[in-house]
Amino acid sequence: MRELMAAERARFMAQHPACLALAEQARTVWRGGAPLHWMGDWASPAPIFAARGCGARLIDADGRVYDDFCLGDTPAMFGHGDARVADAVSAQARRGAGFMLPSADAVAVGRLLAERFGLPLWQAATTATDANRAAIRWARAVTGRDQILVFDGCYHGAVDDTFVSLQSGAAGMKPGLVGQVHDVAAFARVVPFNDVEALARALADGRVAAVLAEPVMTNCGMILPRPGFHEALRDLTRRAGTLLIIDETHTLSAGPGGYTRAHGLEPDILTVGKAIGGGVPAAVWGFTAELAVRMDEAQAAIGPGYSGIGTTLSGNALALAAMRVMLEEVMSQDAYARMLAGAERLVAGLAAMIARRRLAWSAVQAGARVELVFADPPPSDAAGMRKALDHDLLAAFHLWLINRRVLIAPFHNMMLVSPVTEDSQIDRLVEAADGFAAALQGDAA
Repeated sequence: MRELMAAERARFMAQHPACLALAEQARTVWRGGAPLHWMGDWASPAPIFAARGCGARLIDADGRVYDDFCLGDTPAMFGHGDARVADAVSAQARRGAGFMLPSADAVAVGRLLAERFGLPLWQAATTATDANRAAIRWARAVTGRDQILVFDGCYHGAVDDTFVSLQSGAAGMKPGLVGQVHDVAAFARVVPFNDVEALARALADGRVAAVLAEPVMTNCGMILPRPGFHEALRDLTRRAGTLLIIDETHTLSAGPGGYTRAHGLEPDILTVGKAIGGGVPAAVWGFTAELAVRMDEAQAAIGPGYSGIGTTLSGNALALAAMRVMLEEVMSQDAYARMLAGAERLVAGLAAMIARRRLAWSAVQAGARVELVFADPPPSDAAGMRKALDHDLLAAFHLWLINRRVLIAPFHNMMLVSPVTEDSQIDRLVEAADGFAAALQGDAA
């Protein structure tokens, strides 16, 4: 592994003189060498500096063209540089980006969201983080309860209440938190995904305001729900008087109405960001009519003042224009049909490679989202997935792909298929994965 990584690092350095030069310059003005420290979390010796994206391809500062299965870690799920989005955003920018007032697009977007996701009332946010924060605040306000429950291994954006994991059977703060001054674990409960008995115990005392969950866990590897899990989750939350918040930010890949509509889920609140704006920062959260009444009653009881919810840019005209064109034109049934067919091709290719090489790996799919898991069978909770996340192996695999002009999400082996991803791109990804497996097995790569 050390020899492979050394060779791949040298190969990257030789092929990316412009990116390396830009990295040197960036380190003089950006802490860590990039505008966001996450941009330095890739396996490459220096960040790849993007020049432009086109469809399902990314071109870097050295002119190298990549098959892009990261797609900005979901914001570009429908492809880079879509002309329909560019035209709508450009036209709105010329009219004004934001007014702290609604635009006519707000009415259209609200109707489109209600029709697509099945919830009647909506609010806008700037990111899914903001949407999840708002949902948690309202859940506590309407229930009068202080606890929330999340699943071990979750990620719901930069939401303090969710920075917890399961440690020795109880909630504990995740390691590495910067500037943390109070114990968020005091107001959060954590249980393993797919563990109905643990969920029932955690809800039994009636103190949990809301369960916040991805319908498929996508941030600790990809963990699928077991049959019957979502039915049990909804039944238990209703019995406990606990609200159910479904975060569809990543699982929007499952279908036009996300995993919720594809699988008949019945959340009280649904949050979604990233791809909903086609790359323009935008998010929304919707809720039932019954919950809206409770929100009004809670707000009346609290009285005037600062709610702690919302930001100046939430619901701005530029974001609404982007969401409108995404919902009306881009996120179509035909687009999803192409995405799902491509994802199935990718899973079939990876599965065939795994079988041919007799690897203890597996390919997991949630709509257009695919994960190559270095375990077989794929784990059903975060504890099992953590054992499978061999970070040295992940780093080697990612750098191997980068050097063969293939990008996947940098944090684990998440791959996203867009409606403009070509079969030849999918086949190149499978071929590159096969080459990596061959190198591990000592075959000629």
